Amino acid sequence: MEELFEPLRLGGLTLPNRLVMAPMTRSRASKGVINDLAPEYYSQRAGAGLIITEGTQPSVIGQGYIDTPGLHSAEHVQAWRKVTDAVHGRGGRIFVQLMHSGRVGHPSLYPDGALPVAPSPIASGERMYTPQGMLDHPVPREMTLDDIAATVEDFVSAARLAVEAGFDGVELHGANGYLIQQFLADGSNTRTDGYGGSVENRIRFAVEVARAVGDAIGPERVGIRLSPGNTANGIRESDPAGLYRALIRALAPYHLAYVHLMEFGHREVTELIRREWPGTLILNPHATGTEERVTPEAAAEVLRGGLADAVALASLWLANPDLPARIRAGGPYNEPDPSTFYGGDHRGYTDYPTLGG
Repeated sequence: MEELFEPLRLGGLTLPNRLVMAPMTRSRASKGVINDLAPEYYSQRAGAGLIITEGTQPSVIGQGYIDTPGLHSAEHVQAWRKVTDAVHGRGGRIFVQLMHSGRVGHPSLYPDGALPVAPSPIASGERMYTPQGMLDHPVPREMTLDDIAATVEDFVSAARLAVEAGFDGVELHGANGYLIQQFLADGSNTRTDGYGGSVENRIRFAVEVARAVGDAIGPERVGIRLSPGNTANGIRESDPAGLYRALIRALAPYHLAYVHLMEFGHREVTELIRREWPGTLILNPHATGTEERVTPEAAAEVLRGGLADAVALASLWLANPDLPARIRAGGPYNEPDPSTFYGGDHRGYTDYPTLGG
């Protein structure tokens, strides 16, 4: 599987291999501050071509789950700096994923008990774990034009703090039913102003965020994650092909470092984006949308077929900090323990053994 170990130029970086560690929420950031084990967790995986961190909220109202990290205060910068120093100390490269959850949130998460915000006052129909147990996502507050402008600035501010914290770049989370995708999808965006209705209007927020963040820190430091046709968190897109063709064409002039696709079936849309996107494409391949996990063999096949430039793996990285070495050796692979995915201590976080340990 030598395709996985070829170097790749990405923005201002040269990746030593094409194995990307996908963002994975771990819910170990009490009060939004990444914990003291995080530097070890991420630096253990510095052999990745690129690490993309767990989703990180760019503002208080951007939080969607308990114990997820933030990047909107000096305390956050200080904590994340320990992570980036540890990763760079082992020769790694790391982007932070900026994730505004939009309507996927709950008043119990916010100090003032506010409603989560979204393009339109339409609930996700899903539930979430809160300190009070499982509760329904409420009907969100529809964002005003001032709210939208302020949220773009929240992304910009978080990106600047990311650079201050030592990250090599940022990934904008436009997938999995969070705020950017809520604007994209006609099932969650029923606005009648310049941010809703037509495809051109519904892609406007995503393009404005990408352009503004690129202007602030350099487009070569900015990627975006998309998941065409993904129904997570109540999302419905009636025409993924038309929607994402328009979005990719609108983003192309801004020369972002990469587009990262979380495939959810719809292989024909992946192929369309591959044709339309002039830059680097990272793919988390799920051709049918039913695959339990991406195998190294499937990753190599994606590269061999020219469908992507790099491949993002998730649970294999979680359980195998030395994943490149294991792939070269043909395994064996540690099995991830789902009971330790979210919250907890070092167990299932920093204690997965390496081949030699």
